[in-house]
Amino acid sequence: MNQTEPVLIAGAGPVGLVTALLLARFGVPTVVLEAAERRDPTGSKAICFQRDVLDVLDRVGCAEQMIARGVTWTTGRTYYRDTELFAVTFPDPGRSAVPPWINISQTEVEAYLQDLVDAEPLVDVRYGHPVTGLRQDDSGVEADVAARGVVRGSHLVAADGSRSTVRELLGIGFPGRSFSDKFLICDIRADLPFPSERRFYFDPVWNPGRQVLVHQCPDGTWRIDWQVPADYDLDAERESGALDARIRRITGDIPYEFVWTSAYRFQERRAEKFATGRVFLAGDAAHLYAPFGARGLNSGVQDAENLAWKLAFVRRGWAPESILTTYHTERWAAAGENLRVTTETMEFLVPHTEEQRERRVEALERAVTHPDARALIDSGKLAEPYWYVDSPLTTRTLPTGKFPREAGAVRPPVPGVLCPDGPCAVDGEPTRLRRLFGTTFVVLAGNADRRREIAELSVEGPLAVHALPEIDTDGVLREALRAGPDTVHVIRPDGHLAAVLPAYHPEALEQALNQARGHA
Repeated sequence: MNQTEPVLIAGAGPVGLVTALLLARFGVPTVVLEAAERRDPTGSKAICFQRDVLDVLDRVGCAEQMIARGVTWTTGRTYYRDTELFAVTFPDPGRSAVPPWINISQTEVEAYLQDLVDAEPLVDVRYGHPVTGLRQDDSGVEADVAARGVVRGSHLVAADGSRSTVRELLGIGFPGRSFSDKFLICDIRADLPFPSERRFYFDPVWNPGRQVLVHQCPDGTWRIDWQVPADYDLDAERESGALDARIRRITGDIPYEFVWTSAYRFQERRAEKFATGRVFLAGDAAHLYAPFGARGLNSGVQDAENLAWKLAFVRRGWAPESILTTYHTERWAAAGENLRVTTETMEFLVPHTEEQRERRVEALERAVTHPDARALIDSGKLAEPYWYVDSPLTTRTLPTGKFPREAGAVRPPVPGVLCPDGPCAVDGEPTRLRRLFGTTFVVLAGNADRRREIAELSVEGPLAVHALPEIDTDGVLREALRAGPDTVHVIRPDGHLAAVLPAYHPEALEQALNQARGHA
């Protein structure tokens, strides 16, 4: 394969730029085709970034800026009127230096990513280059660009949003549904006496019969989301003064200023398939979710990392082309789980039938005095990485159980699950485990004597081997991984455990590594 031929990416939003930056780490060039003439810096858009996604952004080079700039939070509280029903905190099975959640605007993150691609010679971002047609064959993809001619690449990643032109050109369906009620976003700047928490209110006095969600953001900015009726008119409410009155129900007499406002009706959709030949859908082009749970952009970044390492391994000759079919297998299943979770949430938040409405009211009323009823309250299960336990790349050597439905559950370190993080030292330099991932498979040996033998195995592509007794100076990793004296953990470039072998056997390890790289 021609190593100088680029991967084409449609869309210069965060998913497209992260994909390009991840591919650059493998030495794979990209051309990013963006229809807009320039980046739009208005509005906050998505604001919640989850710990495991911050690890991906750490690999591309902007997580430290985001964490320093963003508002960190570890707790989400849910209220019914004036009563707190419950709080959810987020466990850390290892000891990660990355917070569970930060709030920072998507537009600010896009600016960080833009700075990174501007400094990366392997990434060529072309604004004002809308894709209008495409063709593919056994050797590559050609994209027609309006008034600009034809651009050719080895593959194409469509990260061009919910109204994806590429998806339409491929004729891929986008089934799902829209919800009738609208949601009003108001970003205001004010000195409010709320702590750094996610707060969800059912039926508060300032929005009776509906919901309000409050998040703190940097620079004294607060994101407030109101559920509003289907016929809500933002312009009319702004002109009449009713919008100010609405905000004053929360701020009282505290001075405030508007930063951004928007009203929208959201959708729940999943593309019928995430790949056709050499073309792949990612982010909003592949899936749309209700916003409660912050699963949209977080999931899109996980799409980017899942696809980038596989594309890179194929481009570098380290894996067969067939590994790319597992992008659809893994991320389509992840999207299905996200849809299941967010659909259940929306049926509770915006009931469509009288039975659903009665069940919602009864659950909220009972939850005030009966703690057992609080498990029925659904204010949005917050995003977490999917478990690839059924992936063809995963060696199933341990019982895995099912994806947990309870919020904040600790993930067991079994094949398919994202590897826990924790402090370690490599060649005497302190670091953390997840900083060893990204461009190579990693093998963690429970027995230090195995390290050299494993490193000498005949394996295509990059492989880093570490002995847990040598790098796990505090014992945190062995506990989080449930490692034994001779266990072997195989970790993919995206940090997911590909195999957990209870004891070292060269043939079993070679088989697990081959399977994880897409060799049948």
